[in-house]
Amino acid sequence: MSVDTHNTTYRLNIADSLLGAQMLFVAFGALVLVPILTGLDPNVALFTAGLGTIVFQIITKGKVPVFLASSFAFIAPISYGVTTWGIPGTLCGLAAAGVLYVILSFIIRIKGSSVLERYLPPVVTGPVIMVIGLVLAPVAVGMANGSIGDGRIVGSQAMIISMVALATTVIVSIFGGGFLRLIPILCGIAAGYVVSLVMGLIDFSPVINAPWFKVPDFTAPSWNLDAIIYIVPVAIAPAIEHWGDVLAVGSITGKDYVKDPGVENTMLGDGIATSLAAFFGGPPNTTYSEVSGAVALTKAFNPAIMTWAAISAILLAFVGKIGAFLATIPGPVMGGVMILLFGMITVIGINTLVRAGKDLATPRNLVIVAVILVCGIGGMKFTAGTFAIEKIGLAGILGFLLNLILPQEKSE
Repeated sequence: MSVDTHNTTYRLNIADSLLGAQMLFVAFGALVLVPILTGLDPNVALFTAGLGTIVFQIITKGKVPVFLASSFAFIAPISYGVTTWGIPGTLCGLAAAGVLYVILSFIIRIKGSSVLERYLPPVVTGPVIMVIGLVLAPVAVGMANGSIGDGRIVGSQAMIISMVALATTVIVSIFGGGFLRLIPILCGIAAGYVVSLVMGLIDFSPVINAPWFKVPDFTAPSWNLDAIIYIVPVAIAPAIEHWGDVLAVGSITGKDYVKDPGVENTMLGDGIATSLAAFFGGPPNTTYSEVSGAVALTKAFNPAIMTWAAISAILLAFVGKIGAFLATIPGPVMGGVMILLFGMITVIGINTLVRAGKDLATPRNLVIVAVILVCGIGGMKFTAGTFAIEKIGLAGILGFLLNLILPQEKSE
């Protein structure tokens, strides 16, 4: 199958299927990490990543070589939501996050892409991204030392396992060459798992007893206004990050995706994919930088490769033993990897501010950044009857409002 789309040829052939499977391998570690940490079904996450990528490719007319999968930015709100409202209620908020993307796509279509920079500048999104990483820090440390989890592995055993996983992830990400450098998360998890295996801490009986074919535990959302109010503001930062990812992929392939198919269409595809994922019980989707790195390394610019990766993900979602195997990964293994990942989220927020080149010491910028950081990290909560919003969501809303209300500096 070959479809010409304005100088971009979308070729769907068997040769590209192997490259597609490779792209899924690159994304696999991060893809399943989010559901494992938040209590969602990893097999459902595989299915919704594949389905979301196909939907994205259809909406963007098969022009952008990206793969969509589980978003790290939503780990904290999903974990809080599952504990507070259960999975169905949390999924309602996640579906609404996708609707926000859709709304933003129509605003961009009408007002132009500059509207994002005007209402959601780096001085707002940078600190919000930092808060997402810093709020998760206690969870990472707790899982690394065994104080958070099932309590089977604690003390020195937990620390040895988590530090091996962390060290391997760091070494591969810095010193790994070629393809290996694209899968540091997978390497870290594998190393921690091997150490756990040597210590005799892995029970394979659930994997042995699990069926080969199993329909994922799809879960539909149930209406929950509190979840919507709590989660939707968190989606502001990933929405802006989407813009950066589209620019990054364009720089890799040498094409201007902001114009063709247009960031309004890529945002629309991401939004519909995210809402669709929530209706099946999966985490929100986002463009994967790991896969973009693999595209740069392999020079595999054909977007059809991502369709093959999506098909591979959907097929694997129905393999019951995969979910059972992932469930055997000890908490400290994930905790070790999370220490680096959540720290990286924080650094991305810092880098967002640095790249903007704004003077953070000016009264206006100082107020916005300070309020977002302290309210988000401090866990400030606003309640009115049954209505409540806190932490990341409240910090994001406050930053958005302050940016609108406070007058611009004369120098700006």
